Amino acid sequence: MMQSDITALVDWSRVQFALTAMYHWLFVPLTLGLSFLIAFMETLYVRTGDAKWKHITKFWMRLFGINFAIGVATGLILEFEFGTNWSNYSWFVGDIFGAPLAIEGIMAFFMESTFIAVMFFGWNKVSKRFHLMSTWLTAIGSNLSAVWILVANAWMQDPQGMQFNPDTARHEMVNFWDVFLSHTAVDKFNHTVMSSYMLASVFVIGVSAWYLLHNRERILAKRSILMASIFGLIAALATIYTGDRTARNVARNQPMKFAAMEAHFKGYNAVPLKALGIVGDADKALRDYTGQDDGMVFALEIPEALSWLTNGDGKSFVPGITDLLYGNHTHGILSTQEKIRRGHEAQEALLAYKEAKLAGMPEAEQLRRPFEDQKWMKETFRYFGYGSYYKAGADDKAENVLAVVPPISMTFYSFHIMVFLGFWFTLLFILMIVLVMRGKVHKNRLLLHAAVWSIPLVWICSECGWIVNEVGRQPWIIQDLMNTTQAVTKIDSMSVVMTTVLFGVVFTGLLIAEVGIMLKQIKKGEDAQLEVSPKDGGE
Repeated sequence: MMQSDITALVDWSRVQFALTAMYHWLFVPLTLGLSFLIAFMETLYVRTGDAKWKHITKFWMRLFGINFAIGVATGLILEFEFGTNWSNYSWFVGDIFGAPLAIEGIMAFFMESTFIAVMFFGWNKVSKRFHLMSTWLTAIGSNLSAVWILVANAWMQDPQGMQFNPDTARHEMVNFWDVFLSHTAVDKFNHTVMSSYMLASVFVIGVSAWYLLHNRERILAKRSILMASIFGLIAALATIYTGDRTARNVARNQPMKFAAMEAHFKGYNAVPLKALGIVGDADKALRDYTGQDDGMVFALEIPEALSWLTNGDGKSFVPGITDLLYGNHTHGILSTQEKIRRGHEAQEALLAYKEAKLAGMPEAEQLRRPFEDQKWMKETFRYFGYGSYYKAGADDKAENVLAVVPPISMTFYSFHIMVFLGFWFTLLFILMIVLVMRGKVHKNRLLLHAAVWSIPLVWICSECGWIVNEVGRQPWIIQDLMNTTQAVTKIDSMSVVMTTVLFGVVFTGLLIAEVGIMLKQIKKGEDAQLEVSPKDGGE
């Protein structure tokens, strides 16, 4: 394939995966959070015998069901794309990446699929306690699905627990627990699910606020607001805590992403945190070898905060993008050009061994020895992916060096929008709890309107988080080991274009359908099901 064809193929493959992932993520967080809110509501029904809680549970359960069905459809397509669009990636690390996905399908997906049927259709057919158990198992199954998906994603960001096999040119898992319980995986799961609980809470509060604004379903609205606000506040505080831990992990394992999140171009001691800012000419700042251009048009900063958040010391050094590009000997930071050289050495060593082995040459065994040398693997092979940017005679200022920098403006703005909105939702939960406890929530129309408008904002916040996570690690599909160009399936780019357009049309149609059905159900309210039977509950 010609270079232009490869570029188009990679770009369209990335567009298709991003399109699928972002549509899929519109549905997943609501499923994760709403499932537990429903379980809590039904628990109150079973414990108190108050039939009103049953009707509240069934109302939110209908909205959960609509969202769950469409989320499954987009998720299946997303997993198939690893085989259709990213087969080289799947070959290179399928032994590791495939395991969490297989467990997710075998354990979590079947678990939630089994009990969701009882949850929806078992009212008055099974006992109240068995139905409650089914609801809880559906919620647990939904969140277990997230565990394995996030473990797989975390491994791509922070690969460990594996060993490279030069005979097959593949990475193979040697320690499942290193993959499953890595700091990155644990923090990523906690941060993602907690933010999902926050999203679902804002959704419940926003819908309930709409009812109060229209003087409808007042009992449902007030009870739902109180429960969602308490659940959401706990989740929001946990999101802030886990977000801090996640950022520290990123600073250690993906320093280029971390620097892009803060548009931090030049490293120094006592680095302030940019609370707000406007990124200027990032390309010019990157080409400034001395790093004197800070790359910002405007920045509102909190003194020493970034150093403190990163290292627990307000006077500590935090490397900037130019340090990572051009090296910093004082702080032991390799230049990108040196990483490219080492990556090229690793790729050449693998090629030499494969050729010697194929030809049956006696020196093949000697050529294999570097791959058994832990020091060489740690200091040289770990930069294997950088080798694809090698250009003979290139210096530190060459274009191939700049290729490892992610889109700075997109990463910076997405990160700060996410953080700003996260603090707003925390405040919203607190205000709602106070007003409900005082019996005044229905009187504060300004806050109720703000709650309704927070529904689209919480999805923007959630999508921004994934933009930071995925765009911020570019160009790597596996950090330092494989970039997107190496990972893509070598197929006709027009095939990817056509399927991307098709997916875009189908997903948009599904989204419009979901929003329409949701709005219809919300406008309908609790409707006729509010008639309480003397035998209500099936027990």
